[in-house]
Amino acid sequence: MEGDASSSSGPWRFAQCFGDKGEVDDITEADIISTVEFDHTGEYLATGDKGGRVVLFERNESKKGCEYKFYTEFQSHEPEFDYLKSLEIEEKINKIKWCKRQNAAHFLLSTNDKTIKLWKVFEKNLKVVAQNNHHDGQRPLPTPINRAALRLPLMAPQDNIVAAVPRKIYQNAHAYHINSVSINSDGETYLSADDLRVNLWNLNISDRSFNIVDIKPVNMEELTEVITAAEFHPLHCNWFMYSSSKGTIKLADMREQALCDKHAKQFEEEEDPTNRSFFSEIISSISDVCFSRDGRYILARDYLSLKIWDVNMESKPIKTINIHDHLRGKLCDLYENDCIFDKFECTFSGDGKQVLTGSYHNYFRIYDAHGTGEVVLQADKSAFKAKKIGGVPGKNGPKGSGFRKEGMNLETIDFNKKILHGSWHPRENTIAIAATNNLFLYSAA
Repeated sequence: MEGDASSSSGPWRFAQCFGDKGEVDDITEADIISTVEFDHTGEYLATGDKGGRVVLFERNESKKGCEYKFYTEFQSHEPEFDYLKSLEIEEKINKIKWCKRQNAAHFLLSTNDKTIKLWKVFEKNLKVVAQNNHHDGQRPLPTPINRAALRLPLMAPQDNIVAAVPRKIYQNAHAYHINSVSINSDGETYLSADDLRVNLWNLNISDRSFNIVDIKPVNMEELTEVITAAEFHPLHCNWFMYSSSKGTIKLADMREQALCDKHAKQFEEEEDPTNRSFFSEIISSISDVCFSRDGRYILARDYLSLKIWDVNMESKPIKTINIHDHLRGKLCDLYENDCIFDKFECTFSGDGKQVLTGSYHNYFRIYDAHGTGEVVLQADKSAFKAKKIGGVPGKNGPKGSGFRKEGMNLETIDFNKKILHGSWHPRENTIAIAATNNLFLYSAA
């Protein structure tokens, strides 16, 4: 089914586009969006880019439907240099995670390759001195000559601004690049994962963390796998999972022991030996994992497929969805141009009935988690143009743009246009998609 509804929602339609809406061939590297995340209510949306900036959007209540407006922007990370290792540390934002809101302020974690920061974003009322002994507003006053003429200065509100301040900076805990951050359901702790270790932090303590997974071998020549993603269980604060480049997902219980090297459960599907090739290990590497909101299912994305696992069944996934099967014959070319190492994210819908992941040529796909429905959409600037001139996106625009795997001309695929990052509104069918330097919003009835 294409450009049509899956069984649990109405037809998808283009809603909004943020960013440069013109056709720009020369895109500034710093403007490329590197992460997208809705908060727990869906009222706010955050993006991070390769320039180290975080941009927040808020729900526009004055508009019908699910539309957002700019809220604030701040510089989260700056480029740094590690003098001991002679390495540049990029300012690129790898992940953003919202803390559950407890008062008028927002708290969110943002991380680059080495440093995690806890930001407080709040509205601040700016006040100015409106009246004193020398001025009454703009009008100068004569110097008071007796006590009766003395006046106390008066403060008057001038403007409301949105301020962002870093409350905590968590650093020097990762020797390798941070790929994941996940806030625990207890609201007090969070985990951060790099290629070889997972650390546990308390949000209020920035100078100490606890190592809960360490897969670094004594001899680095014996290294056979790396950690690719990690996430806490949404309901049980003692459970977390991490995935590896070998295609395995391990579920660990922090109650069992301090160092969770011995997993409680392992989810792995053995590969058919007849399909084994030079690229097998690369394409089986898991690029992203996430729990459904009830914690019952695990969604995992590797290069060619999407798998849904039941937490209670380790033997095999309950569903395997082939995303890029039509690219199997081009793996050699994709290896040459490094596209085979692209890390596509995946996510469940708020109700857990649908799943979302990206593809090439700015296409992204929505599947029924327990059915056969499939929607193929394209995050393309022609969607914005069609809406602007009053076109019908479902007919000739990107809402239902034809992308039949079997009839696709592989030579026309633009591998530089790829949907790596997306987020699903927690309470309704609205999705945010990062397409290079643009943020697209789509919604369904």
